[in-house]
Amino acid sequence: MKITFEVAHNGFIAYHASTRKGDSLRRLLEGHSHAEKLFLLQVWWPAFKHFNNLHPEYEVKDFRDGTRFLDFAFIKHTLKLAIEIDGFTTHASQISRSQFSDHLIRQNHLIIDGWKILRFSYDDIKDRPRMCQQVLQQFMGRYLGMNDDSVKLISYVEKEILRYAMTRENPLTTQDVCQLLAIEAQKARHLLKVMHEKNMLEPAGKGTQRIRSFRPTAEILQQMMG
Repeated sequence: MKITFEVAHNGFIAYHASTRKGDSLRRLLEGHSHAEKLFLLQVWWPAFKHFNNLHPEYEVKDFRDGTRFLDFAFIKHTLKLAIEIDGFTTHASQISRSQFSDHLIRQNHLIIDGWKILRFSYDDIKDRPRMCQQVLQQFMGRYLGMNDDSVKLISYVEKEILRYAMTRENPLTTQDVCQLLAIEAQKARHLLKVMHEKNMLEPAGKGTQRIRSFRPTAEILQQMMG
């Protein structure tokens, strides 16, 4: 039975709440609100189908020896990704010049400390979730690739096609595979057909009789992220 978003989300928050106390717990319960949950519902969950290595309201040391909280942190191996959800009213028109400068300095120090940063507007999460999903998937494909466990039953050629597909903004086509591997169209179509049958790729377009483009399946993305 497939786990639903609500069940996964409730378990996700309950787990992190059980590991925290004091201000960190308060921040989780108060800070993880509508915008953050919408990001998980419309962007993260459809893209990856799990919350492995993701931390809500993640506490980091501030450059002024205090602490600050990131909306989300994805931490795996040496990768540290900060994800921030920005509402239109939270920007320069609503804060002072000194607060705006402080905001930029804080972000700079995160980068100096080795963090990657992705920012999403509330409007994009609400109205253009697929675009946000693609940004995350491209990022993960570039910085994580496919882990060792997930490629044991995947050939070298299939692995290269998947890596390439995950870094692209647009769906993968036969012509893309021809150019990537320097092979003829018939061979490229065969590779895509086999990878579709092995549940590595799924149709990206609306057609069902003749599939013209593909994207990595949720199962493959989950293997990479797990």
